Amino acid sequence: MTASPDLGTPRTASPELLRSVFRQHAAGVAVITARGERPVGFTATSLTSVAAEPPLLSFGVATTASSWPVLAGTDHLGVHILGEHQQELAATFARSGADRFGPGTSWRTGPEGVPLLDGVLAWLVCRVVARIPAGDHRIVLAQPLLGDPAGPGRPLLYHQGRFNALRD
Repeated sequence: MTASPDLGTPRTASPELLRSVFRQHAAGVAVITARGERPVGFTATSLTSVAAEPPLLSFGVATTASSWPVLAGTDHLGVHILGEHQQELAATFARSGADRFGPGTSWRTGPEGVPLLDGVLAWLVCRVVARIPAGDHRIVLAQPLLGDPAGPGRPLLYHQGRFNALRD
């Protein structure tokens, strides 16, 4: 069997192949937050709507992430859909060692003690339903309890290793 000229040369599956393929996939940008002794959060591009009835969503988180110890034990978390005006916020929550809830981040304590970010396109407070082992990550399954979809602007995207805006 030979490779089709328009498909390129196939490569054996590896972490780098997976990363290379998913750099081609544009994804919405979300920030997941939770509260332990202090608030924690991280930028996620793996957010997925799982079911409408009952409402369920999922996202992946590395077990080596600084937020994982809190997410591993919390009952509730926040999901925030970022707007194209929030590239710096996305970068802050993606940066290792950053003061994510410091002076540059506008937030408040929401229902169930969940940290809620201001100025986002939409947010949800969710109850954690399951944490499913998946390699060096966990897939967190969560049920939205309440939220607000009415924030201003257009969504922030992640593509080719950079944050981007939609183009018409």
